[in-house]
Amino acid sequence: MAVTKIQIVIVGGGAAGLELATRLGARYGRKRHDIIVVDRNRTHIWKPLLHEVATGSLDANMDEVGYRSHCHRWGYRFFYGALASIDRTARQVHLAPVLDDQGREVIAAHAIRYDYLVLAYGSVTNDFGTPGVAENCTFLDSRAQADRFRDRLLDQCLRVSRAM
Repeated sequence: MAVTKIQIVIVGGGAAGLELATRLGARYGRKRHDIIVVDRNRTHIWKPLLHEVATGSLDANMDEVGYRSHCHRWGYRFFYGALASIDRTARQVHLAPVLDDQGREVIAAHAIRYDYLVLAYGSVTNDFGTPGVAENCTFLDSRAQADRFRDRLLDQCLRVSRAM
């Protein structure tokens, strides 16, 4: 008879979610518990370092944590995807389909059951509704935004150096 493991689902693999999954995995392992981290990114970089990535003073590839290797080491599983909804009655989280850069489906929408659910999906920059901020500010909430800032900065440096 197969024993159903206690399933702990952590939505969000940022600093809090990753720390929790690491501690739970180290403490409980995989024998009677199934600890799952769901994140919409394949890797994690500590958010307070994004300004260094944006300026090029930190190579994010050297400092980011790959969930796949980290989960193997620390006794949890990683599901790549974004939270679409939560069904509290059925005790399931529903994940949106994962699409590639051309809009083709890589992973279909699916549900994951949970016994315990932790929502640790982090924060985003608040512009407090100040007119013009959202349209004119470069936010640093993700690796992609930091990379985009660095590319714009380098492009501007090239423009200036060629104009002289």
